[in-house]
Amino acid sequence: MGEKSVGSLARAGKDLGDKLEERGFDKAYVVPSQFLLLKKDEDLFQEWLKDTRPASAKREGTLMLEGGG
Repeated sequence: MGEKSVGSLARAGKDLGDKLEERGFDKAYVVPSQFLLLKKDEDLFQEWLKDTRPASAKREGTLMLEGGG
C-alpha cells in the first residue's frame, strides 16, 4: 500500500477517492486504520463508507482493503 493515494484502493474509484480525501483520508493506508478504529466491525465500516460515498455513486460492493493497481 505504501504512500499510494486512497483512490488506488480496489473499487474506490475517483468519486469515492475524492470524497475520502476531502474528509482527510488521503493515503490508502489510513482507510484500513479506520476499519481498525471501528473494532474490525464490517457492518460499521460499510456504514461509514456509505456515509462517505458520493450520492452520485451507483456502484455497490465493498472496498477492498488490500489495495489495487
